[in-house]
Amino acid sequence: MKILVSACLMGQNCKYNGGNNYNKKIEEISKRHEVITVCPEVIGGMTTPRRSCEIVNGEVINFDGESKDREFRLGAERCLQIARMNQIDLAILQSRSPSCGVNQIYDGTFTKTLIPGSGVFASLLKENGFKVVDLEDLDKEQL
Repeated sequence: MKILVSACLMGQNCKYNGGNNYNKKIEEISKRHEVITVCPEVIGGMTTPRRSCEIVNGEVINFDGESKDREFRLGAERCLQIARMNQIDLAILQSRSPSCGVNQIYDGTFTKTLIPGSGVFASLLKENGFKVVDLEDLDKEQL
């Protein structure tokens, strides 16, 4: 099985704050399946570290009020191409991210308030027919 994974989950320091979201379960999955890692934000041209971003009225805005929508959408498109080229079977993405959040994202107020919704990349994958799983729902999958 080919699985696309948010790079931060494999320990790559690509989060907005320069850290990662390393997850032991993802490492274990990588021993049994082919894993392709991506960070749409970095692939879209964002630096690490960077100001945190949230989706406000459909547009990705950073904490300073600057639009970063172009970078997020470019990264999502480039990562979609990677998913297609590798003919992935599944994507496991980081929860709540404005790129990778599958079921919930922050509400755009930068107060850590969650709302139902998906990040830019997760939405694009779903719109293109890929199976997408939120890290928090990983236990429900047979991998």
